[in-house]
Amino acid sequence: MPRIANLYFKTAIIFLIAGISVGLHMSISGNHAPTGAHAHANLLGWVTMALFGVYHALNPRKAEKRLAMIQYVVYTFGVAVLIPSLYLLLSGNAAMEPIVAISSLIAFAGVLMFAVIIFSGSEAAVPASASAIR
Repeated sequence: MPRIANLYFKTAIIFLIAGISVGLHMSISGNHAPTGAHAHANLLGWVTMALFGVYHALNPRKAEKRLAMIQYVVYTFGVAVLIPSLYLLLSGNAAMEPIVAISSLIAFAGVLMFAVIIFSGSEAAVPASASAIR
């Protein structure tokens, strides 16, 4: 498996743990104000990163490109800053709004970079020799 795919899976599980922890904290405290942070940790962190990992595992030639690692760093940084700042914002700390906005734009830039990875080149997910067997 390509290194980048493994990194995405490891990062995704960390965000799943964080998302579940936020959900447990909300449930125990009875304060559901930071629900958005819980949802973002699970969707942008766990689900999206796991899907990025699957794509790279299925497309190892694209996973080896420098852009793939740059995209990983940009997206991961954006999401890693977004989740706690959104949690604090939704918990009443209005000063976090600019940080939420900037980190959202950084995460979005990571998504746009992933789109470039997907649409660049024509490397097949399955090698031609394997598809001829079908």
